Amino acid sequence: MNQATSPTASKARLGGLAGRLIMDGLITADQAMEAQKEATAARIPFVQHLVEAKGIDSAKIAAAASSEFGVPLMDLRAFDNTQFPEDLVDIKLIQRHHALPLFKRGKRLFIALADPTNLQALDEIKFHTGINTEAIIVDQKALSAAISHATETKDAIEQLGDLESGQFEDLEVEAIDENDRADGDLNMEADDTPIVRFVNKVLLDAIKAGASDIHFEPYEHTYRVRFRADGILKEVVQPPKALAPRLAARLKVMSRMDISERRVPQDGRIQMRLSKTRAIDMRVNTLPTLFGEKIVLRILDPTSATLGIDALGYEPHQKKLFTDALDKPQGMILVTGPTGSGKTVSLYTGLNILNTPERNISTAEDPVEINLDGINQVPVNPKVGLNFADALRSFLRQDPDVIMVGEIRDLETAEISIKAAQTGHLVLSTLHTNSAAETITRLLNMGVPAFNLATAVTLIIAQRLARRLCSKCAEPIDELPEESLLELGFTKEMLKGATIKKAVGCESCNHGYKGRTGIYEVVQITQTIARMILEGKNSMEIADEARKEGFHSLRTSALRKVSQGLISLEEANRVTVD
Repeated sequence: MNQATSPTASKARLGGLAGRLIMDGLITADQAMEAQKEATAARIPFVQHLVEAKGIDSAKIAAAASSEFGVPLMDLRAFDNTQFPEDLVDIKLIQRHHALPLFKRGKRLFIALADPTNLQALDEIKFHTGINTEAIIVDQKALSAAISHATETKDAIEQLGDLESGQFEDLEVEAIDENDRADGDLNMEADDTPIVRFVNKVLLDAIKAGASDIHFEPYEHTYRVRFRADGILKEVVQPPKALAPRLAARLKVMSRMDISERRVPQDGRIQMRLSKTRAIDMRVNTLPTLFGEKIVLRILDPTSATLGIDALGYEPHQKKLFTDALDKPQGMILVTGPTGSGKTVSLYTGLNILNTPERNISTAEDPVEINLDGINQVPVNPKVGLNFADALRSFLRQDPDVIMVGEIRDLETAEISIKAAQTGHLVLSTLHTNSAAETITRLLNMGVPAFNLATAVTLIIAQRLARRLCSKCAEPIDELPEESLLELGFTKEMLKGATIKKAVGCESCNHGYKGRTGIYEVVQITQTIARMILEGKNSMEIADEARKEGFHSLRTSALRKVSQGLISLEEANRVTVD
């Protein structure tokens, strides 16, 4: 073979990476010289030109470069792209040299390069940062994708800053991990980037709007943030899609989650300290979805637990049934309804009434939502073997007067709760059922003996939350035929002096609604109902008997609030059925 055209001779003449690629048979000498000239003319790195213009396998080039120069090779696709310290280096410098800062370790900054001979990039980055640089070889295609992502993220952050400019100046929010409460307040990171300020503003806006939940949701081409206010979800902002990883990382840092774990759901907690006298807890959950992590924050405002029973919306006779049951030294009070129906607030309201120095009160909750002074609250933790049943057994050895169980989920928990109610303790708990009568059926289906159920349970409260009409703009509805109203479930007694109103909408409300009120079905287990339980009557028969004894159904309670002008007929139809 002619020495001028042999791979060895070509390597000797061209040298460096080009020579190694010739030796490995990835390119010819002529292709190498031509590519070098074209890359110089285009002012782009040699390897970038080989991959993008010549179609050479980028993975093989990276392997050859690492072997030739003894520089570490890394799979950039496995690197968390939210951790790139691109703020250290101007994005224009990154694009010009096709070099991306990866991480800083000690006094060295490690730079991702596809061509380790690109010494100009290392020197210029060192000059601008004042930090010694060291190269790491990466695949050219992966490097281009990472730089493109960094560019999009930078543009998105600038866009976010422009979008929200001037709206963060007075924002003072402090994120605190509940595990650090004993050690004093934990200050937020001294970081004033638009991402931090945007997240703070979203959380504060949600609190001001009275939202119960905040949803951060990534999709294929969009990203949205929604608030659940008065039970209804509403979109409030659409940040740039490129910020999805940054927003998720920020929220996970605030709630003390593992930011490197994005494959499984995680739970955390944030405390937002709004002032020296007011703090609001948030329960945080992440969920891996097709296009990123969806994060939902449940806002737990402690003031909701101290509203008092008069603010919850009970009818006078329902309130008396509840308070009479709380006055009894033993028995079981069950609060039922779907998620988000206000069961926790009802339980906490009852506990606050019972919370006196003379009583020993213990609760088992999953998780503890609101901290109540004077009450021993235990967060159950199945991961370490502490479930509701185990907590209940411990409570019974702690000389309790009142026990609250967050939820009866299985027969074991139900049996221990009923045993406690039969042996001189007042027990409060919840179930996920639709009505009071169905609660009885559910417990029987769990395997609770009918005799124990009939003798232990004293009161069942089924409830819903309905949006309250705005007092400023709601308007009466005229010319409603009485026959139509009677068909909907109204009685002639309800219609006497009734003022049925509709939602209108004004500046001080949300489409005609402001705040919520409870809709309740409060059923006392009377002797007749207890006998029906022992006889094995079904839920429909028990519900009919409850109506005969004067206990209002959820539907009746909702229509009574419609006749009082507190809620709209549409809202009553939304939260209850005939």
